[in-house]
Amino acid sequence: MRTFTFKTAVLVMALGTMGAANAAINLHGEAGEKYTNLSASFGANDPGLTFNGNWAHSDDDGDVAGLGMGLNLPLGPVLFTVGGKALYLNPKSGDEGYAIAVGGGAQIPLGDFITVFGESYYSPDSLSSGVEDYVEANAGVRLRVIKSMYVEAGYRYIDMAGKNGHRDNKLADGGYAGFNFSF
Repeated sequence: MRTFTFKTAVLVMALGTMGAANAAINLHGEAGEKYTNLSASFGANDPGLTFNGNWAHSDDDGDVAGLGMGLNLPLGPVLFTVGGKALYLNPKSGDEGYAIAVGGGAQIPLGDFITVFGESYYSPDSLSSGVEDYVEANAGVRLRVIKSMYVEAGYRYIDMAGKNGHRDNKLADGGYAGFNFSF
């Protein structure tokens, strides 16, 4: 039984590595009124496995850093993503902790130069520590400037609900402008 489990694990890792090796790398940055968010992803715009990492910061409400993995599923021109994130939470008011968030999103191209997108992730109290729950959502539009560069505008919401008498920490709740490089 151990050999089967080990072989299966090796096969899954090899397939994931091959998919990531051929996938485009995206570097993303955005700034809102009171927060910044930086991220990198592999395979975010291609069918198959996708991996990402991000760091969001608000001077008023703290930090969130995360690593995620998802599966991109094409349905016609729409690319749906289902997945999860492991997050380190450092709210300004409250205890450091973690969250395991599940969710997904969709990207809809409107021609060759415009893409509309949205995503949402949620972690209940049972999958987090230091917070009551964690909610993250964003939606926006991306405009291709050149083949490897996009500019985007959207709305982002990141909230860590307070626990044990601590206040809620909303890292982001508003519009943002950003850029995205693919190579």
